[in-house]
Amino acid sequence: MGTLTKNNDERLITRDVALVMIATFCFMASNMLATPLMAGYSEELGASGVLMGLVSGAMTIVALFCRPIAGNLSDRTSKRMLVAVGSALYLVASVWYSIASGPVSLIVARMVNGVGFACCSVCLATWMSMLLPIRHMGAGMGLYGTMNALAMAIGPAIGIKAQQLIGYRHTFLISAAIAMLMVASVLFVHDGGNPVASGKVPNPAEPLNRRFTIRSVMEPRVVPLSLVFMLFAIPYFATQTFLVSYVAARHVTVEVSLFFPVYAIALLIMRITLRDLFDEKDFRFFMRVCSLLMLAALLCLDFMRGDVMLLLGAILMAGGYGVMSSVTQSQAVIIAGKARSGIANGTYYAGIDLGMSLGPVIGGLLYANIPLPWFYPLFMLAMPLAWALYLATANHIHPSRQE
Repeated sequence: MGTLTKNNDERLITRDVALVMIATFCFMASNMLATPLMAGYSEELGASGVLMGLVSGAMTIVALFCRPIAGNLSDRTSKRMLVAVGSALYLVASVWYSIASGPVSLIVARMVNGVGFACCSVCLATWMSMLLPIRHMGAGMGLYGTMNALAMAIGPAIGIKAQQLIGYRHTFLISAAIAMLMVASVLFVHDGGNPVASGKVPNPAEPLNRRFTIRSVMEPRVVPLSLVFMLFAIPYFATQTFLVSYVAARHVTVEVSLFFPVYAIALLIMRITLRDLFDEKDFRFFMRVCSLLMLAALLCLDFMRGDVMLLLGAILMAGGYGVMSSVTQSQAVIIAGKARSGIANGTYYAGIDLGMSLGPVIGGLLYANIPLPWFYPLFMLAMPLAWALYLATANHIHPSRQE
């Protein structure tokens, strides 16, 4: 029966896994529906160019600092409770967007959204990993990523079209409705995702140690892996931010709006068709393949003169950044063990947040200060840097003894 077996404990898809996947889709769809509208909405509310950037980035900045805390909490309490809190914050933020009176109000709403984003992203991934048998971890996290990919394709399409038909404020209420659906799906999951016991028998004679340590908010063994993935994320998020401006400035005749839907569809197909390969091949195999595909994607965008190269670049980037995302996340859980999977996921997402922050910043510096033909060639340097870091920290990324 392939990845599905008669033993319920060994099945890849169970009722609870399916419900968490629905919640994952709603989480990302609600986010991706609103995010592409932020710059235009803040401009309509009177924001300047710099303030437009701050509105767009406020959520990511808050999420960067909140994710390690959320990861720690997810290993100490019920995942259902934390996801419900995150979903409620999503709902509050979406309604707040619809009634915001100015850019400052919008920034505060984005900060609330950032806290909810941190709770949901870490806890949903951790919850999913706890529901999966360890031998299906790669395939299961690939399906988790598939829900994100679907939402990345559908969310922006709904948001942009709805904004054209009913305006910004009513469109954000659609995002709120999706957040409510996420709450509903979470409440129907049987396994609430309670913390995994560490196996250590507590000694009543020992006082509880509540001192702050790095390990309480971050998994040090996952940091090298997270930084390697950050170097994949930087070119991706720079492309997400500057592709439209880059195409216009270079006077390239392409339908740039096709890039991200094609990317999402290609990633969905790859994650479904390659799900067994995720469990069969090690991280080094994917590091080789994904870095080559990432370089090829950036090369396509550099030589882009028409839609063919644009779409080929989108497909190759799905095989580079997109596939690497699933592989890195499952490897983070394997390195840290299920008992610390929440903090491991928080550390993994810190790499994404850094890439999401540094990509646009570096892209802006390059876009403003170098000849545009050098834009993508310079981003190609991220891959040799990723390999240098990977080779220097391979002993941490490939532990000799997994928990």
